[in-house]
Amino acid sequence: MDSERVHWFKSSYSGGSGTECVEVANLHTTVGVRDSKRPGGPCISVQPGAWAEFVSTLQP
Repeated sequence: MDSERVHWFKSSYSGGSGTECVEVANLHTTVGVRDSKRPGGPCISVQPGAWAEFVSTLQP
């Protein structure tokens, strides 16, 4: 994955004070996930359905 060409975004719930932890990107067939404090570091990719299920468990 060429993370330089991917549009990464943070959750609207991120604090903006450097405390953000995760950025995600739509990679068309998968969802990319990385540490926002280490943009050049490792990234993982997950299936969109798995990501949606994970996010839904975080909803209050």
